[in-house]
Amino acid sequence: MLNRRHLRVKVLQSLYAYYQSHNEDLVTGEKELMLSIEKIYDLYLHQLLLLAELADEEERIIEENLNKHLPTSEDLNPNRRFAENECLKRLRNNEKLLKDARERHVNWEGNKDLVRKIAHSLRQQQFYHNHLESEETGFDDDARFVIRVLKKTIMPFENLHAFYEEKSIYWLVDWELVNKMVIKTLKNATESGGNIQIMELFKDPSDKVFTKELFKRTILNHEESDKIISTKTKNWDVERIALMDMIIMQMALTEILKFPEIPVKVSLNEYIELSKMYSTPKSKVFVNGVLDKLVEDLVRDKKISGHMLR
Repeated sequence: MLNRRHLRVKVLQSLYAYYQSHNEDLVTGEKELMLSIEKIYDLYLHQLLLLAELADEEERIIEENLNKHLPTSEDLNPNRRFAENECLKRLRNNEKLLKDARERHVNWEGNKDLVRKIAHSLRQQQFYHNHLESEETGFDDDARFVIRVLKKTIMPFENLHAFYEEKSIYWLVDWELVNKMVIKTLKNATESGGNIQIMELFKDPSDKVFTKELFKRTILNHEESDKIISTKTKNWDVERIALMDMIIMQMALTEILKFPEIPVKVSLNEYIELSKMYSTPKSKVFVNGVLDKLVEDLVRDKKISGHMLR
């Protein structure tokens, strides 16, 4: 689910919070980092379960309408296409999804009112009615519709944002990433004959070790890194360099020097991308220039191998 770029971003965010809080407890900082990553998976499970809950809520609405004192013709002859959506049926019965959700205590019990509000919002949208009347059928069409529900109804729903923000301080930060992972899960299912594969949090067990080590080593080696960086920032007061820029350069140096199994070119490219995401245009140019010069010096001084740049 999370690739190493995602994990570098989480380390960067956690290091920024660590330094801003003037925290010197490395163990606590690492625990906060790993908790923020674990919470990504909880949000992923919540979003998948919410989709299935909407189909269940549709069924409840249909039943309520059937039991009205004076049901209309439409109430008596309901269109069950969404309630019986094949993609959502498979989500609802997915053993891994149910197992992971149970173990992590992820569910929508106690929050049915919010689910109902989202369901009513969905029923007011034209694409919902178009789907009910569409002649196209099958898993793929149902999955495409579910993706539209996610994009057009769930993702913009402000009450849901407020709910998640109250549940965890981490979730809105990772909102976009998690929804991309949910969409990818559903799209992958259409390419594999309807087999919904629930993602693992880490693509490889070594990624978890990498994340912890990068966080710890960046902190433990920050004085060494700052000395090396200062050789290329003589016209700058190191104290005045933006904290985010400094952390990006510290992480880059730590990875290049302390993780020899990762090609230097890969590390350099990753931190250049991070600078594009988190630095201002001017500081991005500055960070990239410093990193390029530092790598040149490290190769010249034989602290890293030049062939790793190719």
